[in-house]
Amino acid sequence: MLPSRQRLLQRSKFVCLLCLCLSNPSSCFFSILPPDAAGEHAALHRQRSLPHRPPVIPLVARMADQNTSGTPAMTEREASRLDKFKQLLAGPNTDLEELRKLSWSGIPRQVRPITWKLLSGYLPANAERRDSVLQRKRQEYFGFIQQYYDSRNDEHHQDTYRQIHIDIPRTNPLIPLFQQASVQEIFERILFIWAIRHPASGYVQGINDLVTPFFVVYVFEYIEEEVENFDVSSLQEEALRNIEADSFWCKCKQWNPSMCVLLFFFNVVIIIIIIIILTESVHRHMQQYEVEYLQFAFRWMNNLLMRELPLRCTIRLWDTYQAEPEGFSHFHLYVCAAFLVRWRKEILEERDFQGLMILLQNLPTMHWGNEEVSVLLAEAYRLKFAFADAPNHYKR
Repeated sequence: MLPSRQRLLQRSKFVCLLCLCLSNPSSCFFSILPPDAAGEHAALHRQRSLPHRPPVIPLVARMADQNTSGTPAMTEREASRLDKFKQLLAGPNTDLEELRKLSWSGIPRQVRPITWKLLSGYLPANAERRDSVLQRKRQEYFGFIQQYYDSRNDEHHQDTYRQIHIDIPRTNPLIPLFQQASVQEIFERILFIWAIRHPASGYVQGINDLVTPFFVVYVFEYIEEEVENFDVSSLQEEALRNIEADSFWCKCKQWNPSMCVLLFFFNVVIIIIIIIILTESVHRHMQQYEVEYLQFAFRWMNNLLMRELPLRCTIRLWDTYQAEPEGFSHFHLYVCAAFLVRWRKEILEERDFQGLMILLQNLPTMHWGNEEVSVLLAEAYRLKFAFADAPNHYKR
């Protein structure tokens, strides 16, 4: 069969399956149930699955494009990319489309803060307006603090604040930065104001994780050393206030999965269909051992794979999400599909429900870096190109 005819056949199958799922949701949507896997078994399985590599790798700062303490000097190619970013950002009006194209393959640490702010829409493309916008938005955020934060102990806010207070210490527990009292206080304020300002969704567990990449990137705006053990109390108060306000507003600009349950279920259906078409053996294997997609895909979608990847990988992943149209929603579903396909061999080696769930919720990615993320993104882009326009193609 010719490649073009094969693509047409795959797309037609995709559309038919999608229509079936949308017309009969009960046949596609599975109940969300916590797995019965024990924590000790998960830890042992993860330890057995880890590749034999050097044991000590920074969870945050091991980025190939970082010229910092403990990392190699920039290569000629990396220096050239940094120059391209600087030239693009130096103009009076930044060409955001060109910035997206350049950012897709990763953003150098030195220019990541300003680039993320521009691509998220937090800052305007016009350079002359940026300082006034930053000043106004930062003042607005701390105005919210003065207006709302004292109400955290009110009866109708107690449950929200209590849940935030419980979740904060669980945020990246292996990274000392996030165990500092001053950092946890910052996160409490950000998350409580988020809940107040977004009453339709309120605070949902997992939003605390989604603030961390912004916080780390904006800390890097003020320091050059690695961030894992950095004492943020050594920063000037103004810098800390700026980091806090910028993290809040960029989180507000980011698409939030928990705000659209219907889109979440729709995305899970698409993931299932892609897996059926690409790796039917994986789908049949999970069906055989009664593994339901939502038992792991809920976390993958809701937390943007943050609990499956080291933070350094999440930051690199978000470079591309910032560059992609609807990166945190639409493109992310193809990343999840590519991520599942990536572990095809390991999935097929597991021969019971518990082993499969332990694997899917404790994937051995601790030693991943830029190279692995780049391969994952390339495969996700290929899947998007193959499947994203299937309904339109069907209509033609």
